[in-house]
Amino acid sequence: MKAAVFHGPERPLTIEDLPTPSPGPNQVRVKVAACGVCHTDLHYIDHGTPTFKTPPLVLGHEVSGTIDALGSDVGNGAGGTGAGLELGDRVLLPAVLPCGYCRMCRLGRENICERSAMLGNTVDGGYAEHIVVPAKDVYPLPEEIPLVEGSIIADALTTPYHAVVNRGRVQPGDWVAVVGCGGIGLNIVQVAVAMGARVIALDIADGKLEWATNLGAAATVNTSQTDRPDKAVRGLTGAAGGVDVAFEAVGKGATQELAVSCLRTGGRLVLVGYSPGTMALNAGRVMFRELDVVGSLGCRPVDYPRAIEMARQGKVKVRELVTHRFPLEAIGDAFDTLRAGEAVRAVVVP
Repeated sequence: MKAAVFHGPERPLTIEDLPTPSPGPNQVRVKVAACGVCHTDLHYIDHGTPTFKTPPLVLGHEVSGTIDALGSDVGNGAGGTGAGLELGDRVLLPAVLPCGYCRMCRLGRENICERSAMLGNTVDGGYAEHIVVPAKDVYPLPEEIPLVEGSIIADALTTPYHAVVNRGRVQPGDWVAVVGCGGIGLNIVQVAVAMGARVIALDIADGKLEWATNLGAAATVNTSQTDRPDKAVRGLTGAAGGVDVAFEAVGKGATQELAVSCLRTGGRLVLVGYSPGTMALNAGRVMFRELDVVGSLGCRPVDYPRAIEMARQGKVKVRELVTHRFPLEAIGDAFDTLRAGEAVRAVVVP
């Protein structure tokens, strides 16, 4: 099979012929329809963020496709996992595969599983024609959701769902600020809107703010055009004096501080953007104003069907967010587009 192989940071991915994998017991093989292009992959390539598996490695963790081979103990009448799965089924693969047995999994927090495997990090991912995964970890993709564009649900939608619903605990009528309107930030916007929140989107690019408006944001603030974007946000919230929940989706110190400044007393900051750096935080401010500061990583398996159903019902948009498609052989162009900030979301179609 063809695959785009990562050999280390600051090196382009190379298109290579690899053996087509065969599913083992309780596994299925998926013919990849599409794999989303994510900034996480760019961190490995451009910034030297280490992968758990030593390269060579196939990157890619937002995968949709069709089942084209079943391992033993999989399928109708089988005694293992994956009962009901059949050849040709349209499926979505989660970005992270939990073990199901560790303490975190047993507490219902499988998204921070102590022994998890991540596609394109600890195991080979989806920038390939085929991928093998545990049968327990595949999710049916309804016919109403396009197979190619549906791939972005695997991370770009489920991660915001977990951030908004479980970590941010957004309620109808809440004021919400979303700092950073890239692929993740825009999906935070639309999930929060779907939960009944009044969303204020903040970014430096008018084009991204226009997308946020189209996805339901009640107001926008271009942070490059005002000295005090936090004051602008507080003005928009009126007597509330700030937002109930602020989501930081960039991963930079300045935007983290901005998100904190947008909060009302008793508000909640949710950190979604990745940063290897140290966060500057006024501890006295957090204490006296009783602010909550929480992190948010990935999504629990139990929530994948819920996010998929939101997309099926049209409560969140998927098809419209995929603005660029690339063949596997042009994966370098896909990452150049990501670097340039030209795509809302791009996918590779093997």
